[in-house]
Amino acid sequence: MTPDVRHDASAHRFEILVDGSLCELDYRLEHGVMTITHTGVPEAVGGRGLAGALVRAAMETARAQGWKVVPACSYASVWVQRHPEYDDLRA
Repeated sequence: MTPDVRHDASAHRFEILVDGSLCELDYRLEHGVMTITHTGVPEAVGGRGLAGALVRAAMETARAQGWKVVPACSYASVWVQRHPEYDDLRA
């Protein structure tokens, strides 16, 4: 099952609510560059691919908007390295 990722553009955040736990990816947006600053998944819902779903949603949004991406948080950085199909988005 694919989690329902919600993009709160005004808060610069992607979110998934699972079993009452909030998973989030925070970013900054400056001059067409999305800098992913934090990805967090509570331990209670970890191991379900939720962080990856958040990063994928952020990357797909960046692609749709014509943004470049700086994966500044450690999880996003590793995720992008493992998904070369998003190399064209790297700033």
